[in-house]
Amino acid sequence: MMKKKFYDISLKNIKIDPQRKKDLLKFSKDISIRFNNLIFLDMAFHHRSVTNETNIKKTRYNNERLEFLGDAVLGMATASYLYESMSGVTEGDLSRIKSVVVSEMSLAPIALSIGVDKYLVLGKGEELSGGRTKKAILADALEAIIGAYYLDAGYQAVEKLILSLVIPEIQKVLENQHHKDYKTMLQEFYQKKHKECPVYELLKCTGPDHDRTFEVVVRLGNVSYGPAYGKNKKTAEQAAAKIAWDILCKNTN
Repeated sequence: MMKKKFYDISLKNIKIDPQRKKDLLKFSKDISIRFNNLIFLDMAFHHRSVTNETNIKKTRYNNERLEFLGDAVLGMATASYLYESMSGVTEGDLSRIKSVVVSEMSLAPIALSIGVDKYLVLGKGEELSGGRTKKAILADALEAIIGAYYLDAGYQAVEKLILSLVIPEIQKVLENQHHKDYKTMLQEFYQKKHKECPVYELLKCTGPDHDRTFEVVVRLGNVSYGPAYGKNKKTAEQAAAKIAWDILCKNTN
């Protein structure tokens, strides 16, 4: 039923040229998967900027819907693995580990490591603006590939793929060796818990133009964390997010 609904967007006129087919088969082989229908995989690489600029717009031939599906499948497979492999870990710690592993900061490097950037199909504007290396586009494409493989091969096959990609990231988190984007971690964790986003407030900016210091707090609901300081707004917001993250971790242990 799911595949029938997927095809309701009418893909009958979509053709994959021989070179593109060769490229898609190489990508599949490189990560040890096999697609029965390469249209699923090809669509996963098509950014929405393409359908905004071409005559295939009516078919919605882009990866947005696949990314939505892949995000859910990725979350399910990761959560299931964490639950089964870490019986002594609390719900709060499991949630924090998962939020890091499925975050844009983790998924984008994974996408680069398996060559997703090489196969992306972007609109001219997005291509010129460096879209091929944008973290959000890479992470979304990886989730779309997961969604495509789920539709094509089923849950067991896609779970195997997912775990091959995320288990090394889980190990990095456990060893505290992962890159810590505290703003992303805090937002994803807090949003899933409370359906709200953190709010950052610039309290003041002091010092001369060449040596400014920014003072920032982050608000989670009615609670403020900080202040934190940085030489630019982004650094100060990261510092404020770290303060909030550390307090939340401490309170849930």
